[in-house]
Amino acid sequence: MYSKITKAIFPVAGLGTRFLPATKSIPKEILTLVDRPLIQYAIDEARAAGITEFIFVTARGKSALEDYFDHAPQLETQLREKGKEDLLRVLKTTNMDSGSIAYIRQHSALGLGHAVWCARKLIGNEPFAVILPDDVIAAEKPCLQQMIEAY
Repeated sequence: MYSKITKAIFPVAGLGTRFLPATKSIPKEILTLVDRPLIQYAIDEARAAGITEFIFVTARGKSALEDYFDHAPQLETQLREKGKEDLLRVLKTTNMDSGSIAYIRQHSALGLGHAVWCARKLIGNEPFAVILPDDVIAAEKPCLQQMIEAY
């Protein structure tokens, strides 16, 4: 029986030591590549593959990640008032619908397997994807979508 994959785990609790010293004060997922943070590339790829539920396994110091996906009404209002509709459209791609995103805390740095285990209650027995936001691959068709279609 085929089950559509609609959930993805984003294990983002790591310290980002490969990116020091930048990650001393900024979560690695928020570091930008060209014009977007790494996490946005991961979210865009997941959305293109049909993912509708996003589970972030986080740790202390990752509040910037939560803020990034939250609505920014004051900024949206200012952009609208200034007629900057193109920027408003870009900004809206960072918003997540209520209920589609969840954050779980990984209290100890025990690795990727443990991070996935931390999300087990939100996954249940459903198939899911694990997306590592610091691995960015440019492809005509997103890699996750290719994998889901193949398997």
